[in-house]
Amino acid sequence: MKQLDSVIEGIQDSKVKSKQLKEALQFIENNRDAIKKENKPRYHVIGDIGWINDPNGFSCYKGEYHLFYQYYPYDIKWGPMHWGHVTTKNFIKWTPQPVALAPDESYDENGCFSGSAIQVGDKHVLMYTGHLDPDKENPSSIRQTQCIAIGDGEKYVKLKENPVIKTEQIISKSNLSDFRDPKIWKKDDYFYVVIGNRHEDGSGQILLYKSENLIDWIYVGVMCRSENKLGRMWECPDLFELDGHDVLLTSPQEMKPEVYRFHNVFGTIYMIGKVNYETAEYTYNICDEIDGGLDFYAPQTLITPDNRRIMIAWMQSWERNIPSDKFGFAGMMTIPRELTVKNNKLIQNPVREIENYRSNKIGYKSMEIDGEVRLDNIEGSCIDLIIEIPKVNYTTFEIKLFKNEDFETVLSYSPKEKVLTFDRSNSGSGINTLNKTTIKVESENDEIKLRLLIDLYSVEVFVNDGEYTMSSTVYAPQNAQGISFYSDKQICVNIEKWDIE
Repeated sequence: MKQLDSVIEGIQDSKVKSKQLKEALQFIENNRDAIKKENKPRYHVIGDIGWINDPNGFSCYKGEYHLFYQYYPYDIKWGPMHWGHVTTKNFIKWTPQPVALAPDESYDENGCFSGSAIQVGDKHVLMYTGHLDPDKENPSSIRQTQCIAIGDGEKYVKLKENPVIKTEQIISKSNLSDFRDPKIWKKDDYFYVVIGNRHEDGSGQILLYKSENLIDWIYVGVMCRSENKLGRMWECPDLFELDGHDVLLTSPQEMKPEVYRFHNVFGTIYMIGKVNYETAEYTYNICDEIDGGLDFYAPQTLITPDNRRIMIAWMQSWERNIPSDKFGFAGMMTIPRELTVKNNKLIQNPVREIENYRSNKIGYKSMEIDGEVRLDNIEGSCIDLIIEIPKVNYTTFEIKLFKNEDFETVLSYSPKEKVLTFDRSNSGSGINTLNKTTIKVESENDEIKLRLLIDLYSVEVFVNDGEYTMSSTVYAPQNAQGISFYSDKQICVNIEKWDIE
């Protein structure tokens, strides 16, 4: 068995960049100014140019946070996947870095698919899926394997031993074409990785492997399976300890909608339970949707030096047009979120660092709302907005966002049914598929608190201090910055608004 130190030390940082990587870097350098600053979201991650999807390699390395992502710089649609790269010290201001990985080896020539990262010694270790698609007319010919690249935060070199988890290491009764998205971590003396896979019955399952040296991996077992009850293929798994629990995140494809959950065909779920690291068995008693909005997929987490668990996701869903393509980019990330477990529920709140970028506070205490009301200085498309609604006798409360003479996006709450609805049907977005979603909101005292983070093309709703979330893109016209409030009966609410700068 190869020793870990020899694996790390064997990396040559001076390796010449591949032709594919050079071409990507040059293309970005020549075209990154094509997207005008005024057309970019202010505090959400997008690519320099082109297409992005799943967050990858979200990790802390040498005191700085790194985010990689699935990236195709050459077009505003999905193509052979590269790994784009940005860094931050505060989760709000992001610095673009050179593309980290390109599909340039025999085992990943059709794409460097999703994966994760950790720091090992003074090196940054990336683990990703190498994707081969030799026969475009025959999906069963696809092969996916797990690979490793090691670097210094700027340059990354793929191991000569790749792939480190080969097709032959997939368990029997599994689909060989769906084996992807490794999430790696270290526990005690072993590295562990969870990988999404599809059982021969077509349903998703999560596999657990372990290694002492990053190269020689041992199959531990099946953690859990969908059994065709929660979607089909389970993508982008993430497993972590949080508040005494083992939390598993995954993104099932082909989810069946329920009345108040899983409106997107491509969903996200979390489970709260416990892992047996000897057998891989995962027992859980909680399983629910992570985010009830229209655009949220493939979340991934990291742990900060001050022991916060932070999650970020692709703020988009598959099989949906992305109207920002006219500006030269497609896809963006959510605001990073701090996670906790409270009363057997995953709680999500925006990273506290965003409060350092608030300015120009406007506040209304016990503001009377009766019919539709516009309030002075409550408007904008880059704001943090908080509304507190007491337990009173009303039937409908609405917040109308991205509003001008022609368009509006509506967030409405019905206290009798305890239902929160987000509707962008009349937003002017030009999104041609699902535009309305509804979630059930349980509240002990029947009061509701809504926090809205708005950033040019999106709104992320945090309900009752993060008990529920709804993330959606809007892509309304940029002159649609009005906000109004409506109640069918007289109520008094508290409102606070900050600009985000």
